[in-house]
Amino acid sequence: MSHGVADLPPARIDEDARTYMTTVALPTTKPRTILIHEGRPGFARVQVKGRKPGARTIRDLKQSVRQILNLDEDLSEFYALVANDPELSWAVGGAGRMLRTPTVYEAVIKTVCTTNVAWSATVRMVTALVVNLGEKAAGGGARAFPTSEAMAAMPESFYREVVRAGYRSTYLHALAVGAAEGTISLEDLGASTDLADDEVAARLLALPGIGPYGAAHLMMLLGRHSRLILDSWSRPKYAQLHGRKAADKTIERRFRRYGPYAGLAFWLYLTRGWVAEQP
Repeated sequence: MSHGVADLPPARIDEDARTYMTTVALPTTKPRTILIHEGRPGFARVQVKGRKPGARTIRDLKQSVRQILNLDEDLSEFYALVANDPELSWAVGGAGRMLRTPTVYEAVIKTVCTTNVAWSATVRMVTALVVNLGEKAAGGGARAFPTSEAMAAMPESFYREVVRAGYRSTYLHALAVGAAEGTISLEDLGASTDLADDEVAARLLALPGIGPYGAAHLMMLLGRHSRLILDSWSRPKYAQLHGRKAADKTIERRFRRYGPYAGLAFWLYLTRGWVAEQP
């Protein structure tokens, strides 16, 4: 429940069943649909739909689940920072771990689909991409998020006429072609810990269709929390919680004390109401 992108196709959150369902593309076999449930404390329980998976499929799915649940991010420094913070100490119980997409490419495409548009249109665009271009899972039915190769094979007109992405069509096509041909490198942004935040931000801003909002959004999904996501939702939400409107510079100044976690602190401040009270 950490952000809206978590519930975009092919993923779906069932809050009543406390289940996260998605269809994951795999490197050596057809995609598989998985359901992630809450297990015993500290563990997730993963159910694979369809026929029994082999050892290689299980290995690949485990790696995808680690990525989706962001299990390898160490937030202990952030928790120590906010332990006595009257507005954020609640997060020490385990909040702040952002759900991720299986690939950085998927996160970039979905982020472009969130720019300057109502959420319903974002859902429509992403759904069209998955339904028309995503590979079917083993056993049929659900589809995975499309690969860059599948998207690159379509003309730009497909994104205008079928996906109805408007001006974003040029960006979606350019990102797909660049990623498929290798002229745009994305996955290393999620794996590298050697790059400074400024370098990652610069590389994101150089991508077609990614501006300051998109870069901040993607950095959060990459486990880099120094940028605040300031957009048409977060600004009014901050004003509602804070009691009055504030300029972007004022908001950034307020959260500067959290250093490399300024963006995470801002996001958790905004989304406290999304998390049920814990006993």
